Amino acid sequence: MSIVFDILKELNNTTINYKGGCVSLLGIPKFSHYKYGSLKSGVSKLKKRQLIIKDESGWLLTSKGKEYISKKHDSLVQFESPFKKNDSKNLLVMFDIPENKKAEREWLRWHLKKFNYEMIQKSVWRGPSPLPKEFLNYIKKIKIYDNLKMLKISKIIK
Repeated sequence: MSIVFDILKELNNTTINYKGGCVSLLGIPKFSHYKYGSLKSGVSKLKKRQLIIKDESGWLLTSKGKEYISKKHDSLVQFESPFKKNDSKNLLVMFDIPENKKAEREWLRWHLKKFNYEMIQKSVWRGPSPLPKEFLNYIKKIKIYDNLKMLKISKIIK
């Protein structure tokens, strides 16, 4: 995850502030493992995008920030692989997902790898079939299904 998303998540989940910053129940700053410059840059990006604002109690998530968080959480749904390592790789999955859906494209690649698919090219993968129904339904929900082509391989020639 990026520092920007970590900041948004904390502002979404935290109500404890001390001197304008998020702290744990013990008063320990939540972002102490980040360099100061990285944190300052991340906050600046979030302010420019109007995802956070600062008032007398500290940094707050705007409604636009809350909407952004909910979209991000949706795209992070995880699926378990129903496949075994030695399952036959008889499905070819090809996709062309636009740049404005980069997070969804990376999510898809990550899951194909998790499902024991092999990358032939960045957008062409070969692996076991069929893909889980819940997985395909979720791909439809996040609106990338129409960017995929799946072909069943009848015979693999080596």
